Amino acid sequence: MIGNQWWTNQRAEASEYQVIPDEAIRLRILANSDDEADQVVKRIVRDRVNQEINKWVEELESIEAARQIIQKRLPIIRDIVEQTLLDENVTTNYQVDYDDDVQFPAKVYGNNVYPAGEYEAILITLGKGEGANWWCVLFPPLCFLDFSNGTTVAAEEKNPQPEEEEEEVEVKFFFLEWFR
Repeated sequence: MIGNQWWTNQRAEASEYQVIPDEAIRLRILANSDDEADQVVKRIVRDRVNQEINKWVEELESIEAARQIIQKRLPIIRDIVEQTLLDENVTTNYQVDYDDDVQFPAKVYGNNVYPAGEYEAILITLGKGEGANWWCVLFPPLCFLDFSNGTTVAAEEKNPQPEEEEEEVEVKFFFLEWFR
């Protein structure tokens, strides 16, 4: 009974997380340093790049199509990074690469471990690239939004189903009630 309840809780927790498929394209952004100003610039670059890329991958249904469109539009990503740095009056170098062997560190989110390794990704390096990184999965669209507890959020459903409200159940034990 207890083992069954534990298993049910584990399955419920696991269903709250998205698993990254083997055939995925990621986006990784490395800040120049851990200095607060560099981290702010990284987040602004992230927001602007994501805004553009999300338009491209929204309707894609295959990894091959995603690869083609990202490869074709890589100069646009470079332009966005360059313009963002100009807008923020940041005079640092940057690099934008798309490759299938971008190094990622291991990451633990809740009960999920995303192993270190080489993955297909767009890598944006700001300055020395020695600061904290941010990453998400571009295709299929799956970005990590809540880093404090590691939950992930997939693209919103076109017709989301209303959540069912759970009925509150009060549990009483006869033996304990009898002694009150």
